[in-house]
Amino acid sequence: MWLLGVPWALALLVGAAPPGPSAAPLDPASIFSDLSVAELRAVRTFLMERPELGLAPSRGGPLAKNSLFLVELLPPPKRVALRFLAHGGPRPRREARAVVFFGAQAEPNITELAVGPLPRPSSYRVLGLRGGRAVPFWARPMTQLEYELLHEALVAAVAPLEPLLREATGFGFQNCSARCLTFSDVAPRGLGPGERRTWLVIQRFVEGYFLHPVGLEVLLDHRDPDPRRWAARRLWYDGRYFGSVRELAELHARGALPLARLPEPPARHLFSSYEPRGRFFTGTPTEVHGAKVCEPQGRRYRLRGNRLEYGGWSLAFRLRSSAGLQLFDVRFGGERVAYELSVQEAIAFYGGHSPAAMQTKYMDAGWAMGASSYELARGVDCPETATFLDAHHLLDADGPVRFTRALCVFELPTGVPLRRHFDSDFQGGFNFYAGLEGRALVLRTTSTVYNYDYIWDFLLYPNGVLEAKVHATGYIHATFYTPQGRRYGSRVHSHLLGNLHTHLVHYKVDLDVAGTGNSFETMDIRFENISNPWSAGARGVAWQGGPGQKWEKDPPAQTPTRVGPAPGLTPPPHLPRYHLAVTRRHENEPSSSSIYSQNNPWDPPVTFESFIRDNETIEDQDLVAWVTVGFLHVPHSEDVPNTATPGNAVGFFLRPFNFFDEDPSVASRAPVIVRPLDPPTCSHLEIQRWTPPSPGACVHPEPFTYNGTYRPV
Repeated sequence: MWLLGVPWALALLVGAAPPGPSAAPLDPASIFSDLSVAELRAVRTFLMERPELGLAPSRGGPLAKNSLFLVELLPPPKRVALRFLAHGGPRPRREARAVVFFGAQAEPNITELAVGPLPRPSSYRVLGLRGGRAVPFWARPMTQLEYELLHEALVAAVAPLEPLLREATGFGFQNCSARCLTFSDVAPRGLGPGERRTWLVIQRFVEGYFLHPVGLEVLLDHRDPDPRRWAARRLWYDGRYFGSVRELAELHARGALPLARLPEPPARHLFSSYEPRGRFFTGTPTEVHGAKVCEPQGRRYRLRGNRLEYGGWSLAFRLRSSAGLQLFDVRFGGERVAYELSVQEAIAFYGGHSPAAMQTKYMDAGWAMGASSYELARGVDCPETATFLDAHHLLDADGPVRFTRALCVFELPTGVPLRRHFDSDFQGGFNFYAGLEGRALVLRTTSTVYNYDYIWDFLLYPNGVLEAKVHATGYIHATFYTPQGRRYGSRVHSHLLGNLHTHLVHYKVDLDVAGTGNSFETMDIRFENISNPWSAGARGVAWQGGPGQKWEKDPPAQTPTRVGPAPGLTPPPHLPRYHLAVTRRHENEPSSSSIYSQNNPWDPPVTFESFIRDNETIEDQDLVAWVTVGFLHVPHSEDVPNTATPGNAVGFFLRPFNFFDEDPSVASRAPVIVRPLDPPTCSHLEIQRWTPPSPGACVHPEPFTYNGTYRPV
């Protein structure tokens, strides 16, 4: 049995170049590998040459066009993949998933295609979404072209406000050079189906501009495919609503508008920057290098293409452009324990007084969080010893884009023993000491989705435990401070409100423990009031643990503990709201969310609630556990300039539970055992180690020593 542990909040464990090697052609793991640059180009070329599709380049041109938005791997059906992994034979047909925006037709829509076989595609078919519904064109994710047009429309719309903005902020949109304004957009883009109107937060374009709102927010309607028909519908300035740009501009011109004047930003030591400022009280050095991770005798893991091996672990991995890290064929000791383990969605719901803040409900799959995997810094984001891997995405582009060092792999000293024991003789000596150093292999990537940075980790431990973890950092999503806003967050700087929000992250865990026929069973742990069998009349309280409920059907909706965001921040019904939900696996339920949910949360093509409402039997079936982790973030001044990772990490563990005869880490050759040869004097010791005593410069130069005695002084 493999135990799924789901803590609501985890304490943070304080913690990857050359291009990664291509997948070995005959390695079975390569059936799950991301599309190569050649495959991405081949798919795009094939589709662009199909006259019936009428595709135009992604960049430039009108919005109302047919264009290719996304190309990524379409994994093979599980049944086919398992047959190949078990018996070999012909490799599963390799296909791509292509997302096409059909905007140049009478009824614009979004269609997904399966394209193959790769590497030389010759055909395509329509991929039907669950329910068979088409995705409306207005639900499409934003593109670079639409952002460019949005910026142009905004600059034109607020041109009458240029005197107001210059006087209040010293910055503007017109002929601004180094003193420009910019904007951040929020979503959903409206209050109901069919809308595409977005609140834009106007900000000074300085380093860390997310923390520099100027007090103006603009509602811009951009549903019409013709940008000439876009218009500003409402405005909010320093706590007041205005029906038009003209109304606000005329008030300012008459001198009847109180201005929210902002101080001149300093040339150096801007509060939103990373520049060092101040000194620590103790004066201990920070201008020298701190502790580092080292590999004194080389790497203890093996990376072959997308196959990763470490100790008893073996798995395949990929980085989806749409949603991020995805593990396949996860094995320990040669036995598969999970077919798939993957990130599904990251959502953040905000509260606030300004319209942008109260409207913000981010669903990051809709912002292509998998393709937001920018370069990892050696020695900061990952240790210097890490192996770094590049990623290639074809998303809203006219060809593959290389993301250098998008992933890293490294072995991490945990700083705490995996296990240890000091066996005292209670006479000032000991019978033995034994310990096994704590190590874990980390597979890491990041998603910088606008202001926030998510650090995604999968950690493999030698004792058969797997941990999924995410750290949140980056800039808070902040709005302009008004006294009324204090109900919705904290004043983190003079003109800045850190808005209350909750983070929820959803994972898919397709466990295959000893095969695909699994069941879901809970264990009841409770106190039992018992009679003392060896002392008449005495009673005691003892823990009792035993089988709880074995679920034969989908657990009712109220059974899993509901995630409890703050009042007013309740997620829409289609989004995950449970710590744990267990369903039967279906090929047409590959993900719990989609890239379309952000702009159509009212009637999305994927509704997770429907996964657990069909009342299917889940006894001895192929099951999927859907896990939600998260935390409530009440911003504070220490979130400036960035939210720090300590205290902002959540995740869960997969742990073996009576699966092995003993702790499988006994296979490690890294323990230390110390036994006295002359107890109780303990002056002569036998030290057993299976690793070299001093293998390199980054290890303490002296051999391992131990005393173990405790004597009066």
